[in-house]
Amino acid sequence: MQLVQPAPDVLDLEAVRAGLGDDWPAVNREILRQLKSDVALVNSVAHYIIGSGGKRLRPLLVLLAARACGYAGQKHVLAAAIVEFIHTATLLHDDVVDDSDLRRGQDTAKRVFGNEASVLVGDFLYSRSFQMMVEVGQMRIMDVLADATNTIAEGEVLQLMNCNDPDTTEEQYLEVIYRKTAKLFEAGVLIGAILADQSRAVEDAMATYGRELGIAFQLVDDALDYDANQEQFGKNIGDDLAEGKPTMPLIHALRRGSPQEQILIRRAIEHGGQREIAPILAAIDRTGALAYTLGRAREAVQRAVAALERVPDSAYKASLVSLAQFAVQRRH
Repeated sequence: MQLVQPAPDVLDLEAVRAGLGDDWPAVNREILRQLKSDVALVNSVAHYIIGSGGKRLRPLLVLLAARACGYAGQKHVLAAAIVEFIHTATLLHDDVVDDSDLRRGQDTAKRVFGNEASVLVGDFLYSRSFQMMVEVGQMRIMDVLADATNTIAEGEVLQLMNCNDPDTTEEQYLEVIYRKTAKLFEAGVLIGAILADQSRAVEDAMATYGRELGIAFQLVDDALDYDANQEQFGKNIGDDLAEGKPTMPLIHALRRGSPQEQILIRRAIEHGGQREIAPILAAIDRTGALAYTLGRAREAVQRAVAALERVPDSAYKASLVSLAQFAVQRRH
C-alpha cells in the first residue's frame, strides 16, 4: 500500500533557503541566542529538541511571506524564531501527552529527559516566545500570535476529547487539525503581510494560504502514519491508531468499510493499540482511504495557491507555491 510514489528532487529546500540570502542563517542565530538560559537543564532540553532535525517549514514560511509582501526590514527574523519556539513547545508537550518515544527518527525529549523536564522546558519556550513578541514591538503581531497559541491549546484539548471516540466526524477532525496545526501556519504568513504593511485583502489572502497549507500538511501527515516506513517518516507507523486517534484515513475507512471492518476499526479506536494493525491497514487500502485523504490535501493546496493570486509575482512567491506543492508530495 503506497500513498504516493517517491519523487526525486520534489523540492530543494536548501535552494529555497539560499534564495533568502542571510535571512535563514539569521533565524538560526536568533534561535540560538534566545535559547540561552542560566538553568543548565533548560539549555540541554531546548537544544536537544531544536537540534533534532525537522524541516523548519514554519519559520521558512514567515521569511518568505514577509519578503513576498515586500518587507525590507529585519523583524521577520525574530518573528520566524518566535513561530519556531511556539511549534517546538507544542512538540514537547505533545510527546508527553501522547507518550511518544520517537520523533523525526530520534528519541523524543520525553524519553531522554523525562516528562517533567519536557513539560517545563515547553513552558520555558512558550514564555520566551512572548518575551520575543514584546521585542518585535507591534501589538497587532502580538495579538495574532497570542490568539494562535491559545487556539493551538484548544485544539489539543479537542483532540483529547476525540481520542477513543469512533463517532468523531470528518468535520470534528478538520476542526482539530485547523486548530492544532494550520493555525500556526496561518499566523506565520499573516505576520509577514502585517510587517510589510499590506492591505487587509492581502493579509486575508496570506492567511488563507497559510491555513490551507497547514490543513494539507496535516492531512498528508495523518496519511503517512499508515503508509510510510519508520526510517522515512521518523516515527512508528500506526502511532495514531495506537493512541486511539480517529484521523481522516480511519474516519473514511469506517464510513466506507464492510460491517466487519467497521467493527474492527471501531474497536481499535475505542481501545487503542496495534494488535489488529494488519487487517485495519487492509481495510484502509480497500476503501481507498489514503487516496481520499490525499485528495482532500490536494484540494487544500489548490486553495492555498489560488489565494496567492493577490500577491505580486516574485521568486519568494514562487517558493511559497513550491512549498505548497511539496506538502502533498513529501514522504516524511
